Amino acid sequence: MSKRAGNKPLEARKASPLLVSLSAVFLGIVAGCIFILCIGKNPFAGFERILFGALSNTRRIGNTLGMSTQLILIGLSVAFAFKTGLFNIGASGQMLIGGITGSILAFYLPMSMPRPVYLFIVIVAAMATGAFWGFLSGLLKARFNVHEVVSTIMLNWIAYWIVYDFIPRFIIDPTISVKSKPIETAHTLRADWITDITSFSTLNYGFFLAIIMCIVVWFILQKTTLGFNLKAVGSNRFCAEYAGIKVNRSIMISMAIAGALASLAGLTYYCGYSNIMEMGKMPNEGYDGIAVALLGNCSPIGIFFSAIFFGILKMGRGSLAATGIPTEIADTIIATIIYFTATNVILASFWNKIFRSGFSKKEGAAIAAMKQKGIAKPIEQLSREEFRTLAKEGKTLVNKDKKEGR
Repeated sequence: MSKRAGNKPLEARKASPLLVSLSAVFLGIVAGCIFILCIGKNPFAGFERILFGALSNTRRIGNTLGMSTQLILIGLSVAFAFKTGLFNIGASGQMLIGGITGSILAFYLPMSMPRPVYLFIVIVAAMATGAFWGFLSGLLKARFNVHEVVSTIMLNWIAYWIVYDFIPRFIIDPTISVKSKPIETAHTLRADWITDITSFSTLNYGFFLAIIMCIVVWFILQKTTLGFNLKAVGSNRFCAEYAGIKVNRSIMISMAIAGALASLAGLTYYCGYSNIMEMGKMPNEGYDGIAVALLGNCSPIGIFFSAIFFGILKMGRGSLAATGIPTEIADTIIATIIYFTATNVILASFWNKIFRSGFSKKEGAAIAAMKQKGIAKPIEQLSREEFRTLAKEGKTLVNKDKKEGR
């Protein structure tokens, strides 16, 4: 069966989410160039230093991927909640819960335990505590209609003070009273073979866990009944309830899975990228993940590349100092990209007008060619190849008529 030219109506020919996201990135970079020019510096030199600082050798590439790991997992966490119509702003607290769980187990599980068994226990325990933390917010939303933004923010600070209490109670470093004792490398997510090939970078097993979670989240959302139910609740809660979907159950499950993903990010950060926890510090990655999810259009593959992009900016910004450009410029670029991403309706509308205008012209040209050739069948029944050929011929006719003043 041949593909039809009119397989999409004119009004359905819209800009892809990828194009909208790339437009936001482009506009953010342009804004960054303008900021750099305003302080009298060369923007090309600035972006060259960012790329140099993030990708110039294997160690820096490893560090960039290590930093991107948490952003991938937090982005997945935020996106998963988004799919159910929820806003998980509690990823920072969930990170802390996962981090403190992994850190305590790292000191209290015996060193003689086989490493695969140890890693399995730590990963499952961290995800379980994070799932419970997310479930609490989902329960409050489902049973008492407490808005998830309020409950997750409150739970962030509860997690903050739990860590503040647990570090001195269980894992305090006697030499530095505001930090935990450093975790032995054998009880972190780091691996000698990764360290060797990346010249002692911070890359660890967490990056591979993040890739696996991208696949798992995609599978749940696209290939399972659970994923369909969650997206149905996110699209229209009342219609989903009318269709027999258990809305409250879906909300609790969604927030639990989101919490598990965010706590896994905390484990990979505090027991992989780093090997200590600090008292009195709320991780910014919990909020950066929101930007990653927005830029990645809440799709696992989009989130993966969005996180890598933000990782490059974050890791490379330290090299800006060599050019005399403030490192805050990189943060400004990120903020600008987030702004343009948040206004994606405007960007999508812009591209849609361009696409529709272009298609209208092609359609008009094809109709003109059909009239000249006496083709009577509707344009929707043309194959794609026929449509392209007629549009090309029609364009020549239209241009000829314009020259002759018809």
